Amino acid sequence: MNRIKELQDFIGSQQSEITEFDESLIRKLIQQITVYDDRFTVRFKSGLEINIEA
Repeated sequence: MNRIKELQDFIGSQQSEITEFDESLIRKLIQQITVYDDRFTVRFKSGLEINIEA
């Protein structure tokens, strides 16, 4: 729960529109990206996973 709160605070402090790649933001939020032939999965450090179809 502390980690989720920390991530929420960090996201809240960022500008609302991301216009370019921000490596420090990615490193704080994303744990792993897995690429498959037809989709990829993004696993966030909070434990949330999102599947994106290609």
